[in-house]
Amino acid sequence: MSNDIHTPVKLDRTIELLAPAIDKPGAVAIDATLGMGGHTEALLTRFPELTVIGLDRDLEALAIAGERLAPFGERARLVHTVYDRIDEALDSVGVDTVSGILFDLGVSSLQLDRTERGFAYSKDAPLDMRMDSTSELTAERVLAEYSEAELRRIFYEYGEEKLSPRFAKKIVERRAEQPFTRSADLVDVIARATPAALQRAGHPAKRVFQALRIEVNQELSVLQRAIPAALDALEPGGRIVVLAYQSLEDRIVKRALQARSTSTAPAGLPVELPEHRPEFRLLVRGAELASEEEKAANPRATPVRLRAATRIVRPE
Repeated sequence: MSNDIHTPVKLDRTIELLAPAIDKPGAVAIDATLGMGGHTEALLTRFPELTVIGLDRDLEALAIAGERLAPFGERARLVHTVYDRIDEALDSVGVDTVSGILFDLGVSSLQLDRTERGFAYSKDAPLDMRMDSTSELTAERVLAEYSEAELRRIFYEYGEEKLSPRFAKKIVERRAEQPFTRSADLVDVIARATPAALQRAGHPAKRVFQALRIEVNQELSVLQRAIPAALDALEPGGRIVVLAYQSLEDRIVKRALQARSTSTAPAGLPVELPEHRPEFRLLVRGAELASEEEKAANPRATPVRLRAATRIVRPE
């Protein structure tokens, strides 16, 4: 198993932030987005008494990670699940709370690099885009079955695409003559519908492909459930690190962490009661970005936004 097929983003910083919580005997961490196991391998190597529960909905990724992490034996425990089911995953391995949690969001290097998965607009492939090959909804079905209004909504909400009405209309017109089965067909329709002046502002299909991927995998609704579930699973002193790659994800993470790190005491209350005290403390100011050096070495780190928090330890 070659380690060079995936370079984990902000690996050193992630380890640095998680270390105070997981560098101890019996520590358990969750890698909620296992992928090919790069972050987990680094954590298990760096912390010899750590056990990592790795979650992923992608069976191909789990197989690759399983091979990569086999030398660690029972210290690497892999679960096929979507990461909003953290509580069920913990129950399945007999764990109540954990010391650290990592989310590395978005589409993985494996999914981008496997042309047949259909995630990349730059390569012709079947319109699949499923992170979990056992799920039923594909990008082809979305394009075939969703109404023009529904397509317009997901392109606008999930892709922040200003040309959503135009793209949705052209897609519905084209599918009446011939259904979409290949990504190149979709890219061609989008390119033809994009004014020449806007084509110079980046690939016209980028935001549409992002929106379709998010819809097929229900990424935002899953994330909205997953972050609170993850925070609930952390023990006092436990830490969470989240790497997001687009503004929609980062907004959800930011709001969830801020909500649990802010006092709920009414304004003007002279004394903050225990039930109003924040449960978490933010570990970084705002969102940390990748350094210029890392962006040059690993272009996929370019859009990353890192946020982190720790569960506050209450005095006895």
